[in-house]
Amino acid sequence: MVEDSDAFRKFICSTLRKRAELQIVGEVSDGLEAVQKVEELQPDLIVLDIGLPSLNGIEAARRIRKLSPESKILFVSQESSADVVQEALGTGAHGYVVKSDAGSELLPAVKAVLEAKRFISASLASHFLVATTLSTTQTTLSGMVLLISGIR
Repeated sequence: MVEDSDAFRKFICSTLRKRAELQIVGEVSDGLEAVQKVEELQPDLIVLDIGLPSLNGIEAARRIRKLSPESKILFVSQESSADVVQEALGTGAHGYVVKSDAGSELLPAVKAVLEAKRFISASLASHFLVATTLSTTQTTLSGMVLLISGIR
């Protein structure tokens, strides 16, 4: 568990402790500590904030992926801009929960990520659905143009 706010870290930990099968093996408050702990403990899951002192969560995630490629990363952050979320997921993280949604979404997100599934907060899902749809539409149109060009 990597979170610089003591109060929010306690909230996350108390929520996770509601599930008997989950064991919290470490708590740290900055990105460099997170990288060191992960290298030492090789946990199954890292719950990671983005706005951390000494090393932000995104950079920490990049380093963690190299040191512990089997560990899964779930971001829990107040950041909700599509660019930040996309960059965070681009590190290889399996999920992203907005802090304001953590009360209802943290445990389902942890379950999904531990099952190697993806999880995105419902409040962010519409941004990603639109982006995916636009990307798919552009790809389809490009493919159609290539197909039509080939008919000549």
